[in-house]
Amino acid sequence: MSLRSRPVVGLTLDAEQPGGYSRYPWYALRCNYADSIAEAGGLPLALPHHPELAESYLDLIDALVVTGGAFDVDPALYGGGASHASVTLRPGRTAAEHALLLGALARDMPILGVCGGEQLLAVALGGTLIQHIPDVLPNALEHEQKTPRHEPGHTIAICPGTLLARIVGAPTMAVNSAHHQAVLTPGPGVVINATAPDGIIEGIEDPSRRFCLGVQWHPEFTIDPGDRRILAALIAAVPR
Repeated sequence: MSLRSRPVVGLTLDAEQPGGYSRYPWYALRCNYADSIAEAGGLPLALPHHPELAESYLDLIDALVVTGGAFDVDPALYGGGASHASVTLRPGRTAAEHALLLGALARDMPILGVCGGEQLLAVALGGTLIQHIPDVLPNALEHEQKTPRHEPGHTIAICPGTLLARIVGAPTMAVNSAHHQAVLTPGPGVVINATAPDGIIEGIEDPSRRFCLGVQWHPEFTIDPGDRRILAALIAAVPR
């Protein structure tokens, strides 16, 4: 139980190779991840990539956000076979996030998976992924939108009776879209809570846990009123 005035929310980082900001490898995270968590009442804390220290990091936080990024989950983690030509891997980041997720699940810590974080959450819960949406659904929407990420790319339908539906309080949301992969099967006992108009899974949740939610879009951009409600609900799920 947290005795802090603000629950500490761990945010996973991206990692970049030398160039741009530094001649040496560096971590990266968009400001709006931390800003939106702080606005929702949390204390954001960045988590570097040390899978062997996952339990120590989890001792410091009250909730976990697995952020998105321009890379993919290794198909070896979910029995997906050979990697599609479009798949880009970041093994160090995935290993760290996977360790944090497994540890957070074991503790029943509030978890929010965002975009690629939702996909890794699905895998950690026993699910599988579509490696490249156009190969499976040729007439799919443009899930890698050409417009800026702070603008909506399409709408989603929220499944009645789900945690997401209770949080958002509306049957639909306008969301941004920056992915070429998606959840194929959500895992045993895991519930689909949102879909795109083309049928692609846009959200999952595990109703057996305190707060275990994955969304395929980026609520940190707060495009739709439901986005702030999702972040506020994560903070509210921390035991006091």
